[in-house]
Amino acid sequence: MTQEFPATQHAIQFVGAEQVVHNPAKPMYELGPRQLLLKTEAVGICFSDTKLLHAFDRHPRKSEVLSGLSADELAEIPSYQPGARPIVPGHEPVGRIVAVGSDVRHHRVGERVLVQTDYRHLPTASSNAAFGYNFEGALQEYVVLDERVIMDPNTGERFLIPVSDTPTSSAVALIEPWACVEAAYAWGERQTLKAGGRLLVVVDAGQSLQGVAALRAASAPAEVTVIGTASSDEVGDSVRSASGVAELAGEQFDDIVYAGHNAEVIEQLGPLLAPFGVLDIVLGGGVVDRPVQVDVGRVHYDLIRYTGAADASADAGYARIPAQCELRPGDKVAIVGAAGPMGLMHTIRTAVSGVPGISMDAVDVDDVRLAHLSAVVAPVAEANGVPASFRNSRNEPLAPGYSYLAVMVPAPALIAQAVDLAGDNAIVNAFAGFAIGTLAPLDLNAIVTKGIYLVGTSGSRIQDMKAMLAKVEAGTLDTNVSLDAITGMAGVADAIAAVNNRTSGGKIMVYPMLHDLGMVRLSELAETLPQVAAALVDGRWGPAAEAALLRTAG
Repeated sequence: MTQEFPATQHAIQFVGAEQVVHNPAKPMYELGPRQLLLKTEAVGICFSDTKLLHAFDRHPRKSEVLSGLSADELAEIPSYQPGARPIVPGHEPVGRIVAVGSDVRHHRVGERVLVQTDYRHLPTASSNAAFGYNFEGALQEYVVLDERVIMDPNTGERFLIPVSDTPTSSAVALIEPWACVEAAYAWGERQTLKAGGRLLVVVDAGQSLQGVAALRAASAPAEVTVIGTASSDEVGDSVRSASGVAELAGEQFDDIVYAGHNAEVIEQLGPLLAPFGVLDIVLGGGVVDRPVQVDVGRVHYDLIRYTGAADASADAGYARIPAQCELRPGDKVAIVGAAGPMGLMHTIRTAVSGVPGISMDAVDVDDVRLAHLSAVVAPVAEANGVPASFRNSRNEPLAPGYSYLAVMVPAPALIAQAVDLAGDNAIVNAFAGFAIGTLAPLDLNAIVTKGIYLVGTSGSRIQDMKAMLAKVEAGTLDTNVSLDAITGMAGVADAIAAVNNRTSGGKIMVYPMLHDLGMVRLSELAETLPQVAAALVDGRWGPAAEAALLRTAG
């Protein structure tokens, strides 16, 4: 490291489960030839940070990288800190490249960049690597990144997306959570068997099954396993037979077609789904006799899906899978947990979507936060012609019939309730980040017979971030609408607690170069930072306020 950089820096570190440390003298790393140094301008606090804090080395993204880079290559990256090593969190940043190693080819000093943080090309045991999880994040003044990590090996795209100097640091840092919201609607869904994948067909005694041959003809799997009696016309001749589901324990299948309605069998089949797997439940006129325990954490993180048909047609289950889980004309939308930071983004997105004929119920159980949400969102919804209500579900129970429900709160009972409230062909978006292994008792009869589609996504993709960035730089989206509070390093522990306890009505932005500033809500700025408060526009954060903060608190 050259002399222009300090030997130590301020950093936030998680050193164990529920252990947050503000380290004022974290040593700076020396740059290797393939590495670059990013100076953090601002970084948002995310609810996912609290999940890492709770789980620490048990978090699936804190574990070791299994492939994509060799052990020797990983050992060359000082910011790679898997397992029980202390980690710097923070995966919603904007920064500027201030130094590059001699062999860096795709990045240059001076670039201002938005950071895509989800390294899907570097798998861990049950997830993938990520910035701010097993690679150090941006809740520090400077962070080291390695070009072998931040280049997509499949597309050659950079995970550092260039940004102009026009938007505020906060507006750019807020793009990552907004991109996660965008991805929840824009993610593509698989509507066929996985070509070259593994297919399992399970047929209960006395059940009939059609449509498998049509599915195979459209997208042929490489391997087919059959349990029970199925006609060779449907499944083909070159198949593997198994005596029962228990025999397949530990295996994973990309597609499972189950002809039957036994809840216990469905619960045994769920863990056999590979990531991105589809379970097609063919009821054949039968009825599942009780709610089924579904791992909603895997719906969110592994993107597994449940579909089905009331009759005996396996292909009908795939036919009703939507290409995307976007809002549709005439949708009656409920956003559950709407008064939190991510719920606010969902409500704003719904209000400005431009989808004709939609209406929205923003639902929460906190009247104070609902009032804040209404003050921000109601004028936007009215200006865009979207009927919107802001409801405390404790006082105003919801009635069934919604065609789109987005759930922000990681409570299994709320996912089960959303399925109960869903009408025909509804989409239930499990946006909340449930831990893998979280089971929810779901009415699969309703999911299958009413055509309800349960979807979940984790993180965002480069294209989602670029889409949001284009809106910010064009001035068509002000992500600062979701900002509730600002802080320096001294207030990060309080900020994390506020997110964890759901007392924040919006996002909290950290400015790491402000070492001693505690957390301050925008509504309280007049008391603590009057010069900054005077620069707000209608109570909202913007360029003048950010400039005043850096000038005053810095």
